[in-house]
Amino acid sequence: MAEAKATPRSPIESGCPDGFRNMHPVMRKNYGNWDYHEDPQPGVLKHVAHGGDVIYTVKAATQRILDVFTLRTLCDIGDKYADGHVHFTLRSNLEFFVDKEERVQPLIDAITEAGFVVGGTKNSVTAMSHTQGWLHCDIPGTDASGVVKAMMDELIDEFKNWNMPNRVHMTTSCCQINCGGQGDIAINVQHTKPPKINHDLVANVCERPSVVARCPVAAIRPAMVNGKPSLEVDEKKCICCGACYPPCPPMQINDAEHTKLAIWVGGNHSNARGKPSFQKLVAAGIPNNPPRWPEATAIVKKILHTYKEDAKDWERISDWIDRIGWPRFFELTGLPFTKFHIDNWRGARNSLNASAHIRF
Repeated sequence: MAEAKATPRSPIESGCPDGFRNMHPVMRKNYGNWDYHEDPQPGVLKHVAHGGDVIYTVKAATQRILDVFTLRTLCDIGDKYADGHVHFTLRSNLEFFVDKEERVQPLIDAITEAGFVVGGTKNSVTAMSHTQGWLHCDIPGTDASGVVKAMMDELIDEFKNWNMPNRVHMTTSCCQINCGGQGDIAINVQHTKPPKINHDLVANVCERPSVVARCPVAAIRPAMVNGKPSLEVDEKKCICCGACYPPCPPMQINDAEHTKLAIWVGGNHSNARGKPSFQKLVAAGIPNNPPRWPEATAIVKKILHTYKEDAKDWERISDWIDRIGWPRFFELTGLPFTKFHIDNWRGARNSLNASAHIRF
């Protein structure tokens, strides 16, 4: 008698997955009922519920772009030492959950022995978040994940220890569209030249109205070139963001010589002590110099060193700069102040703060 085939489960494709299904039992039991938390050591959090239940979180850093071997290694550690209770963070760190103090150190030893680093909690430099870079995005000027690897190799001691006045969130973006979001320190790629247009291909490849609509500063308009429908760029308006390249690859924006890095500081999503803030440009035209990006890394290390020496306890970078002022910031860090640091773009009115969609 033939066995009846199991009916496959219909996929559920609406909404977010149920977060409680794979949650640690102690977390499910005490959801919304936590009393306080402590920081026993770098990379470890201790949460205590009103009823006395305790859960420990151990945070391990990864190389951000994960291969199958790395994932299997980390998950095997989670199965053996944390009963399979793990969680990925926004920055591709892996958090392991255990409910007994005596299980914490063996877990840390296993993570360290496998070549990973525990840290990134309290007043440390967190693992850097970054955009897709060459892995998925179609307009990157460099590989954002490579910048992360190079810089975190230099800043690993700041990740493993509590040396900073407060937490430092760092981000990288592979173009000035800045998918990486606001950060205490952000390393963005800047295209410094308008796109070069291959007019022979535009009519066959690009939907011209979509390309015109994609430009955030209305610098692109239809044109006839050599008797063929094409596009043209008003270079006085163009901000070299690269947004036109995805819908129209003949508008090439990447350039090995004119693609640079820029460093921004002071971005903050939180409103715990003050209102959220946009990050501000402090260094531009930095060589895009893979594979280690030494020039950009040196500037980031200088900013972090100055912040560590001069800021008061629990000041974020934006709070520190607000207190000392921008002239003092440039004086302490030794960074040159140029005309390009002056926000004089009239199209933004009040730096986008007048928009109905962005209101701080």
